[in-house]
Amino acid sequence: MSQIKLRHGIFLAPFHPVDEDPTIALHQDMELIEWLDKLGYEEAWFGEHHSAGFEIISSPEVFIAAIAERTKQIRLGTGVISLPYHQPLMVANRILQLDHMTKGRVMFGAGMGLLPSDASMLGIDPSTQRDRMAQSLDVILRLFKGETVTEKTDWYTLNNARVHLLPYSKPYPEVAVASAVTPSGGRLAGKYDLSLLCLTATEVQGMDALDYNWQVANEISRELRGKSMNPEVLRLVGPMHIAETREKAMANVQFGIYKWMDYFDRINLLGREGAPPPGTPTDPIEAMIEAGGAVIGTPADAIAQIEKLQKKQGEFGCFLQMGHNWADFDQTKKSYELYQRFVAPYFRKTNVNRENSIDWVKSDRDRLSSGARNAAAEMFKKHTAEQAARTKVAE
Repeated sequence: MSQIKLRHGIFLAPFHPVDEDPTIALHQDMELIEWLDKLGYEEAWFGEHHSAGFEIISSPEVFIAAIAERTKQIRLGTGVISLPYHQPLMVANRILQLDHMTKGRVMFGAGMGLLPSDASMLGIDPSTQRDRMAQSLDVILRLFKGETVTEKTDWYTLNNARVHLLPYSKPYPEVAVASAVTPSGGRLAGKYDLSLLCLTATEVQGMDALDYNWQVANEISRELRGKSMNPEVLRLVGPMHIAETREKAMANVQFGIYKWMDYFDRINLLGREGAPPPGTPTDPIEAMIEAGGAVIGTPADAIAQIEKLQKKQGEFGCFLQMGHNWADFDQTKKSYELYQRFVAPYFRKTNVNRENSIDWVKSDRDRLSSGARNAAAEMFKKHTAEQAARTKVAE
């Protein structure tokens, strides 16, 4: 078991089928984060997407500004701002404004932009996105530090640019870079000593690359700073839906999982490709579970999945459930509640002393019970003697 106090949260793209009302969907997303805040989850991250219909938060900053007013403790992250879509000074200013508005609860997640359809609408060549992300990130970090930046590239110009607001957080808000399969995220995390968001930790390709990308980050960090990365800044993302029994969990997800699968298969860049290997179950839900891509089961199954990730990866700081709306809203909320009641305490070691206490009572039950029985018997004996003495005096 990891020695790091594992944190727990959500990565909310979100995923909403195109046959439901988007206004209701967005308000349910906010209600869900309020619920997670009340339950004690530590983190929530929100995506940026502009096409394909399902992932309908186009500005994670706007969403964070709204939900920050409805929550008290949960930290709120951009998951992620697609840096090639934005002028870097504008990104820096928006994040620093949120840093002050949330009094340090905002986290800045940065990525290159996942959906090729987004880049196509903006006229961006996908082959330029990783380099542009790296360019923009470097500038934003310099602006966070209070530097004045003059820089001209083929896609932005900065003339004596500086931010109005210096960070509320010291030295500046936590910065995380997205990582899927390629080592680009790990390289940037290692170069700048940033957090790493592994978005496909339970997918076959993502899990295969998981420890390698973290290894890349550590190698670069040791080369530049002479020390390894802190595993507390590593976050792994994976989908789950849990209920009291596996049968109930499987029944719950019939509500929306096939729409989610259809989206990933036909549209999303991370959709499954090629024919399934021989022996794979014909039911796509069973195939996904068997491959380890998701948990649809009980709190015990969720614990086993996280321990599998710890065995593969080593220590990491936070597990983020991928928000998915496989079940209806009430059952979705129930799943997050069951996780917080039974999964999170296991990794936080919340109940270690309680377990030790009950084990001690069980192991020493005979002695403790005997002492209690003897004490009761002595009380009866004392009471009888006192009654006899009072009767004698009365006579």
